[in-house]
Amino acid sequence: VIRNTMSYFVAAISNGGGAPEQAYRKMQRAGACPEAPFAEMFKFEVPSLTVGTLDSLINLSDDLVKTDTIVESIVRKIEKAAVDLNRRGGDNLTVGGVPAPRYIQQFAWDYAKYPNRRPLKELVGLISGGVSAIDEELKQLGNSYGDKEIALQEAKRRKGGSLLVADLNDVLTEEIMSKVQVHDTEYLKTLFVAVPKALEENMESSIYNIGKDLVGYGGPDWSRDPSKLGEPVKFGNLVDRQKERGSPVVPGSLVKVHSDSESTLFAVTILKGQYEAGYFEGEDFQPGKTVDFEEEFTKSCREKRFIVRSFTWDPSQASKSAVALEQLEVEVEGMKNGLTRWCKTHYGEAFVAWMHIKVIRVFVESVLRYGLPVDFTAVLYKVAMGKEMALTEALDAALGEEKDIEEDAEEEYHDFVLLKFEP
Repeated sequence: VIRNTMSYFVAAISNGGGAPEQAYRKMQRAGACPEAPFAEMFKFEVPSLTVGTLDSLINLSDDLVKTDTIVESIVRKIEKAAVDLNRRGGDNLTVGGVPAPRYIQQFAWDYAKYPNRRPLKELVGLISGGVSAIDEELKQLGNSYGDKEIALQEAKRRKGGSLLVADLNDVLTEEIMSKVQVHDTEYLKTLFVAVPKALEENMESSIYNIGKDLVGYGGPDWSRDPSKLGEPVKFGNLVDRQKERGSPVVPGSLVKVHSDSESTLFAVTILKGQYEAGYFEGEDFQPGKTVDFEEEFTKSCREKRFIVRSFTWDPSQASKSAVALEQLEVEVEGMKNGLTRWCKTHYGEAFVAWMHIKVIRVFVESVLRYGLPVDFTAVLYKVAMGKEMALTEALDAALGEEKDIEEDAEEEYHDFVLLKFEP
């Protein structure tokens, strides 16, 4: 998601028993004045929250960092979904009807939605639970929309693709099909085989040898020994049906049906299957079985890059497919509009939750750092483009204590509460 790279800092310092206005002015001089023009500064309301025990605050401080990250990730997911749905979708997202930066700069705690007198852990659970529900709903809606969009793309592919993938009922007209004799009897079946243009000659020369080991043509041969005509013959397992093998393709049945710039469609008739007689094995009779040739013939074709198309001619199907495609397009557009509206609504909800988590973090870290009674002032800095490092150094110089900080310290440390984020 492409966002503007606007940065915000929330800083909090102890009032030290003095008036909050003194702390406010001190932070203004530190980074938001003509002498230190690194940011624009706003008052940042942190309500009086329930403190609880020191241990609970310490535990909550660790959990809040994780919760903050999780809630932000959900905000980003909604943002990304909106942009994916509409290239300018991210620009239209608001928080309570105003752009996110304005909401941040005018932030006010929502006492009705998040009562400030509830225990902090309970309050954090309430906020994160609401956002988790939004995340789950986004997954379900996104999956439904994705499945429907895939179905639409597949329908378009079948309609506009080559004979290898297109819905043949959309391609073949009654005039074309009137020239093709289609068999579907007890013994014979006509199959439609699509091949790439480059393999057309290969198809015509090799079709009668495809599956040449599938059919057993062996049996009594009276043509070679007519003297036994009329006498009892061997049958069942006494006859070697597999002595002579061949292809199930009916000789002379290949017909070119239709072609386009990429592929050609043929019709070919094959033997459906073959019955293998039952027999006795000792005193147990082993029942006969029918061997289906179509599946094995299809595999043999696929090895040569000939695609047997599953197809039943239905003259009315073309109009049905067109209606179904149009219906899919309407459904996808409706789901897209619905999901776009959902993103606009729930982006605001998730963003509000995220900012309230930020405020709770400022409160908890300030109490842990400055102790009780609660006595600190927090401000919001809207950082000037590219001035993040300059502002950080200016705040450290003006608000921190003079001491050496190890350059290779793993975590960024400050003598005051400082949270950085990008909306």
